[in-house]
Amino acid sequence: MSAPAMGTTRAAHSDASHKKKKGPGALATAYLVIYNVVMTAGWLVIAVGLVRAYLARGSYHGLYYSIEKPLKFFQTGALLEILHCAVGIVPSSVVLTGFQVMSRVFLTWAVTHSVREVQSEDSVLLFVAAWTITEIIRYSFYTFSLLNHLPYLIKWARYTFFIVLYPMGVTGELLTIYAALPYVQKTGLYSITLPNKYNFSFDYHSFLMLTMISYIPLFPQLYFHMLRQRKKVLGHVEDYSKVE
Repeated sequence: MSAPAMGTTRAAHSDASHKKKKGPGALATAYLVIYNVVMTAGWLVIAVGLVRAYLARGSYHGLYYSIEKPLKFFQTGALLEILHCAVGIVPSSVVLTGFQVMSRVFLTWAVTHSVREVQSEDSVLLFVAAWTITEIIRYSFYTFSLLNHLPYLIKWARYTFFIVLYPMGVTGELLTIYAALPYVQKTGLYSITLPNKYNFSFDYHSFLMLTMISYIPLFPQLYFHMLRQRKKVLGHVEDYSKVE
């Protein structure tokens, strides 16, 4: 699953791990700050591109084309997060991070890029908008955390916006995959049929359907996990505010 809050879940896991393990060294910290600043700026470019295209066209239809290149570049750039975990400068699970990053990269390249017919679908804008807001907040959160100067507003946004952005992103992703199904079935995209010398077959259409089905058990688990994380991180502050 590649919903916005999957990045949120990854951050929550990382946040908890940071409390248990020693942070990265000075050089690694400097690199991570630069990486997160660049990624924040990149997603801000995407956000500005969406707004400018909307103001110029007066419509939200087809806005994907205005940010297609930066979206592919910066979403693919998230692959470095797997490397960060593998070399130990970020104390998160390589498997969990890899799954979450690759799921987004998959949707970006293997669905939206590969099935051009879906690029004009409104559902694409739905998950792109959700991703964009999520990543601006997430990378800003990482940056300020590394600098040991995390504004409460960013912390609050980090553990609050997912309440809307997660379902929004999941809806956009599912609708986009669903829209791609007829074209994949018609063209046989990425499918391997028998007979062949490897005696192996693969039906990409069925794979996409299984991907959609996998959202059913995963979405509630991740969503309620983040609600619990929100209560743990922000709960004591909100309880204090009520007392005041």
